[in-house]
Amino acid sequence: MTRLWNAPDDFPDEMLAGFTAASGRWVRQVPGGVVRSTRDPRPTVSVVVGGGSGHYPAFAGLVGPGLAHGAAVGNPFSSPSARQVESVARAADQGRGVLLCYGNYAGDVLHFGEAEAAVRADGIDCRTVRVTDDIFSAPAGRAEQRRGIAGDFTVFKVAGAAAAAGHEMDTVEALARRANERTRSMGVAFSGCRLPGATEPLFTVPEGRMAIGLGIHGEPGIAEVDMPTADGLAELFVERLLSAEEVPVPDGPRGARVVALLNGLGSVKYEELYVVYRRVAEVLDAAGVTVADPHVGEYCTSFDMAGVSLTLLWLDDELERLWSAPADTPAFRTGSVDTSLLLPAQIAPDVESGSEPLPESSQVSRRLAARIVTTLDASHTAIDAAAEELGRIDAVAGDGDHGVGMRRGTRAAARAATEVAARGAGALTTLHAAADAWSDKAGGTSGAIWAVILRAVGRELGDDREPTREDLVRGLNRAVEEVTSYGKAAVGDKTLVDALVPLADTFAAAVEAGTDPTAAWSQAAAAAETAAQATADLLPHRGRARTHGERSLGTPDPGAVSLAALARVVEQSFTTVG
Repeated sequence: MTRLWNAPDDFPDEMLAGFTAASGRWVRQVPGGVVRSTRDPRPTVSVVVGGGSGHYPAFAGLVGPGLAHGAAVGNPFSSPSARQVESVARAADQGRGVLLCYGNYAGDVLHFGEAEAAVRADGIDCRTVRVTDDIFSAPAGRAEQRRGIAGDFTVFKVAGAAAAAGHEMDTVEALARRANERTRSMGVAFSGCRLPGATEPLFTVPEGRMAIGLGIHGEPGIAEVDMPTADGLAELFVERLLSAEEVPVPDGPRGARVVALLNGLGSVKYEELYVVYRRVAEVLDAAGVTVADPHVGEYCTSFDMAGVSLTLLWLDDELERLWSAPADTPAFRTGSVDTSLLLPAQIAPDVESGSEPLPESSQVSRRLAARIVTTLDASHTAIDAAAEELGRIDAVAGDGDHGVGMRRGTRAAARAATEVAARGAGALTTLHAAADAWSDKAGGTSGAIWAVILRAVGRELGDDREPTREDLVRGLNRAVEEVTSYGKAAVGDKTLVDALVPLADTFAAAVEAGTDPTAAWSQAAAAAETAAQATADLLPHRGRARTHGERSLGTPDPGAVSLAALARVVEQSFTTVG
């Protein structure tokens, strides 16, 4: 279990502050994460990595000369928000472009993608390489759907070395993609981890059994098998990674050279890892595979999960040169970096928060903004009470962080809305401030999606008019359109969309039939609630739960459940707008 924390919601911020204080030789803190505290004498392409916290040394521990230029760091097991990624990318940029590199998780894809678009809109060459090394998360024929686990590290290292060598963006991107295409990983777990403040682990494994194919966010494994010996585990790893469909070199494994990375996920001791690696080395040698560079230790963890993964990077001459190039970071050092050539980082001045002028607003819109604040306050209260249950149902087939993320998001949204409404903001500006804060503090898929919902509704309400019930209908319909376009989910995929669509459709039908808005919203909230509970009978087709299939049967989708709960809050505190 995670034992040392103050307030659970403050854990990621306090962790990052402590890390920066201890690692000032390499990094400095910026909003959303860290960037290098030094810069090269000549500008290079900047490699920005990132993901949720709880995985150290991924991601902040890999920032330094020869590796990453910055890391965006989210809440435990949740992607950083788009604003956090954008902040780190802009701080790391040296004028030759920014390569974003991260594991292929739904929330990361949404937030990093939004940040990439914002940075590119300002004329900065910004591109993305997603890591897809986990062989158990999708079959070889759908490798683009695989998630990134400890293989993140090999791709980051190659990208960072290519940038340090002075290559242009096209080359850095191509080499990072080649490293990803030639990286394969497999993980197992013996017990789950417990997030700060949680009372139960995210999953358990029966005594004498082992979960195989787990992720790094506390997701349970794909299957369970009897606990093997150390040699048996080593043989399982190598057998699976050397299977015909997984060897990414055309002539087969014999004669190939690899980097072998045996990774502890949090509480497996180094001595145990070395016992396993002893047999890994023997089996690879018997298969004719040369380990050019072995590494045993912790490279991508999952808090205190008892688990192990093996990663193989299949080398060619260029990848081997880049892998062997010097690097100097808080968590990984190899070769000799000439630090005498490094210069102090250029630090942009901070912009005072809350100093931006607000758009003009009408009195009626300001009254509506006050009601929005009341609703968001009530939303945070409701989610705070439900957070533990939301986390429980999320942990059945996911990473168990939905309740924590929703609690952080609703709290931040309520605070931001209160601040701008007190300064005279109208409904649109208040909802957009709440959306930015929700996304920023919650991170993850839910943070991104709720920001889309609030912004969509806000655009229809405006700042300078008295909105009608038809405006709210259009706002909900716009939210459906933008959420489904943004997240690519449809009804039946077992996501928040399964509750959002009935909410919008029922409200629109009731309003069109002439029903009073208060009654219309009550009908819509009931429809959302019924639809959310019905997701228990669905199989997931999106997000992290997708890889666990039937495990989630019988449990409703946490995103749909939380949306239905907030629809009931609106019914109680804010049911009419016109």
